[in-house]
Amino acid sequence: MGKNITKLEYCAEDFQQFQQCLYQQLEHLKEVLVQANFGKQTLKFGAELEMYLVDEQGQVSLSNQFLLKQLDDPQFQPELNQYNLELNLSAVAQEGRPFSQLRQEIQQKTDHLQALAKPHGISIVPIGILPTLRAEHLNSEYMTDLGRYHCLSQQLYQQRGDDFKININGEEPVNITVGDICAEGANTSFQVHMMTPFDKFKQVFNAAQLTLPLVTAIGANSPIFLGNRLWDETRIALFKQSLDIRNRDDIQWQQPARVNFGFGWLRSSVWEIFAEAVSLYSPILPVTVKQKSSNKRASQLPELSELSLHMGTLWPWHRPVYDHHGSGHMRIEFRAIPAGPTSIDMVANAAFAIGLANGMSDTVDEVISVLPFKHAEYNFYRAAQSGLNAKVLWPLHNKYQPEEVPITTVIIALIPVAKDGLAALAVAADEIDLYIGIIEQRLAQKITGAIWQQQAQKFYEQQFDKDTACKKLVMQYIKNSQSCEPVANWERLCP
Repeated sequence: MGKNITKLEYCAEDFQQFQQCLYQQLEHLKEVLVQANFGKQTLKFGAELEMYLVDEQGQVSLSNQFLLKQLDDPQFQPELNQYNLELNLSAVAQEGRPFSQLRQEIQQKTDHLQALAKPHGISIVPIGILPTLRAEHLNSEYMTDLGRYHCLSQQLYQQRGDDFKININGEEPVNITVGDICAEGANTSFQVHMMTPFDKFKQVFNAAQLTLPLVTAIGANSPIFLGNRLWDETRIALFKQSLDIRNRDDIQWQQPARVNFGFGWLRSSVWEIFAEAVSLYSPILPVTVKQKSSNKRASQLPELSELSLHMGTLWPWHRPVYDHHGSGHMRIEFRAIPAGPTSIDMVANAAFAIGLANGMSDTVDEVISVLPFKHAEYNFYRAAQSGLNAKVLWPLHNKYQPEEVPITTVIIALIPVAKDGLAALAVAADEIDLYIGIIEQRLAQKITGAIWQQQAQKFYEQQFDKDTACKKLVMQYIKNSQSCEPVANWERLCP
């Protein structure tokens, strides 16, 4: 979805041609994946950080295009709404101190961005959902004026044939209707990319799916939407509903939600996920790429542009990404980690997720034999809803019998597994201790970004109306975030 798209209208022939490309490229991908040298290159991590832009009143600032011109830095890119920006971080080798490298670049780049923004009364906010966001900010007037966003919005709306319905329960439920996909832009995340040895891809991917609920609970940072307290990680529900083109009143078969946890454990090859995507989902953006007939070496891998574009119009919480450069590789995109509260918190979340995925990979087949995929999906949504207060199904005391246990108990039990997983990647010992230590500190204090926000909002609501309380919360959050102190060290504003 990073490519620019200017055409807004497509005919039936466009969709048919695109569909044929998908079928052909599935066959090409099958051939690529069995090549002996596929994925034989230095393993790296990468990440994308999405941020809010706010004014001096803590309200959204429609300034992404203005700031991009000031920056003149290709690592910064626009996002769906004018009040969001994305920073694409440089890929780093996995061994040594990769997380500190990522954190250093986050700090350097965002410090520079903030220095440019401050004279104009603009602040950057890494947060899952901005508490001061209002319903009026979720319409096309606030969309970034780029063809790919207009096209995506139009095509999704046409396929749904009706407005999008947002209905999220919680302490203060929200039930609204929106006319386009701009509610999706309310969600900002820290998306992490991890290359993995291709012969271990299946096990690592399944382990990432299995342990995602733990990462979601300990990293939650999106408890407030439209001023209301909902889930600890409200992004999970909001993102799914804001792009859901299914009509629930239609009794005929409908394709699954384009935002999803998945449909089952990966059985043998990552090719299954690509085939599933082509089989289950009709194309939205049938943009075909003219193949270059220049001096292409026989050894070069196919780009599979149409297949990659199609995968970019689906939003699973873990997405495989094919890369054709060099000997090629397949990486896992971790999409469920929210932005914020600070750079060290986000990088700690990434380290924990990566450590668990790699640390569980050797034993995951045994665990998923007794833990059905539906149980893992259940765990994920309970973690998003209740955070550290969630209870999940896990074979904790008896490896052959999942039972309902506090999620914090499972996290504590798997901290050593996460450390071992990072050590297996040759991450430096002090690096592991630093970032997993941030996770342990949150556990010990039972604090996350979500819990801090909920407590702070209630604290301010004792003194002010809801709108003012949300503004006070955002301004204090910005101050704390800019301190770069992990959220466990922030002053607790308890009601």
